[in-house]
Amino acid sequence: MESLLFYAFACMAIVSALLLVNIRNTARALFLLFIVLFAMAGLYLFALADFIAITQILVYVGGVLILLIFAFMLSNKELLTDLQSASKRFISLPSWQALVLAFAFLGVMIYSYISWSHHMPQWITQSEAKGSIILSTDNNIKALGFKFMTQYVLPFEIISVFLMLALIGAAHVSRKGDNT
Repeated sequence: MESLLFYAFACMAIVSALLLVNIRNTARALFLLFIVLFAMAGLYLFALADFIAITQILVYVGGVLILLIFAFMLSNKELLTDLQSASKRFISLPSWQALVLAFAFLGVMIYSYISWSHHMPQWITQSEAKGSIILSTDNNIKALGFKFMTQYVLPFEIISVFLMLALIGAAHVSRKGDNT
C-alpha cells in the first residue's frame, strides 16, 4: 500500500508539473500548481519530513497559492492573453533541445547513482562516525520549532511583509483609473 501511494503521489506531481508548464489557461495552471504542491507534501511524508510536509501545505498551498489566485483575479486580462498566446505548441522548446536536456538530466542522475553506490560522500561518513545522523525515530520537530521561533522569526516576518507588499501591488495595478 505504501509503495502504491508513493508512486501515486510521484506520478501526480510529475504529470501535473508537466501539464502546468505547458497549459495555456492560467486558472487551470494555478489549479495544477495546487496539485503539484500537495503531491510534493505527500512525498515529503514518505521522506519522513513530516514538519516540512505540514509547512508545505500551510505556507505554500495555504498562503502563496491563495496569493497567486488573488493576484490572478485582480490582474489585467489583456496581459494574460498576450502571455498565453506566446506559445502555441505543447512543448515550447524544439524537439532536439528537449531531448538534449532530457538526456543530460538522465546522465546526471545515472552518474549520481553510480558514484553514491560505490562510496558515500565524506560528510555522510563523518556524520556516521560522530553518530549525528538523524533517524526516523528522532524528534526533530521540537528542534525545528525552537529554531523557527527564535533564530528565524525575523526572516519569516520579512517574507510576510514582502508578500503583503505583493498583494498591495496587485491591488494597485488592478485599479481602474488614471490617478497614480
